[in-house]
Amino acid sequence: MSQLNFNMKSRKGKHLTYEERIKLETLYKIGLTTACIAEQIGGRSERTIRREVARGLVKQLNTDLTTRMQYSAEVGQSEHDKLATAKGPVLKIWKDYKLVKYLEKAIGKYSESPYAAIQNITNKGLHFKTSICFKTMYNYLDSNLFLNISNKDLPVKKNGKKRNYKKIRQAYNNTKGTSISERPEDIKTREEVGNWEMDTVVGKQGTKTVLMVLSERAQRKELIYKIASKSQVCVVKVLDKLERKMGKLFTETFKTITCDNGCENLDFEGIERSVRNKRKRTKVYYAHPYSSWERGTNENINKMIRRFIPKGVDISTFSCKQVMQIQHWINNYPRRI
Repeated sequence: MSQLNFNMKSRKGKHLTYEERIKLETLYKIGLTTACIAEQIGGRSERTIRREVARGLVKQLNTDLTTRMQYSAEVGQSEHDKLATAKGPVLKIWKDYKLVKYLEKAIGKYSESPYAAIQNITNKGLHFKTSICFKTMYNYLDSNLFLNISNKDLPVKKNGKKRNYKKIRQAYNNTKGTSISERPEDIKTREEVGNWEMDTVVGKQGTKTVLMVLSERAQRKELIYKIASKSQVCVVKVLDKLERKMGKLFTETFKTITCDNGCENLDFEGIERSVRNKRKRTKVYYAHPYSSWERGTNENINKMIRRFIPKGVDISTFSCKQVMQIQHWINNYPRRI
């Protein structure tokens, strides 16, 4: 059998190629057993050869008009290609139409993230035939497997690019306030409750009414207040009113506040001074200019607020009750932390 030099390197875990099927057809015609054929074709399993022969057998006509069963490489390859088109398990979500409808409504209509939509199933006590994780949901959206929603409907779709955070600038309009560089390092860990971030959300150009947003770093609790203007007086006034309402609990609740160098936040003495006894009620730290990531929680909440109040909309048209509804929605919105 030296003339049949078809030995190849073993290809474990790989399907037969068309070239290997042609060699199989040749060896089968000369009457070799499946064990010998398996040895000649790169040390393939004998069981693999038996299955392949059974898949590619066809009737052929002899010269005496009798028929015989013969293996055909073309038929074997054709059957292989046909089976390959149906390869892979069926997506289990398609067995549950109610779950598909719920996810399309949650993401498409209510602008929930895949994580929030999946988590709300548990939070609201909903029951479906199947269950999927939020990572699987992202994969489905990226593959455009839904009829009515895609990844374009996601509130935020990151591009994977990382920003350069090394460059730090000095705030020339705020030389007296305490820089975030002096803030204790343990605040970054978010283990202690009582460290807040503060910012304002502006409305239509030419209008004065803005939203003052306070975000607790550890628990992600949000407080949103509608104020008359983007001014230092209005910001201090809200904190004073909040302290009068909370009493001694204010100092324990608001240990520190981190904000940007906006004109409305520059009165650090008024923010820090207690309205009850003129002592310090909190400590204010100022982030570096053009460094919004230093107040990442606050910035993410502002994006969520923009779902209800887009840029260019007059905030004065929203009532205090509507602002409270937005606050309640954000505080009950499931977020992956």
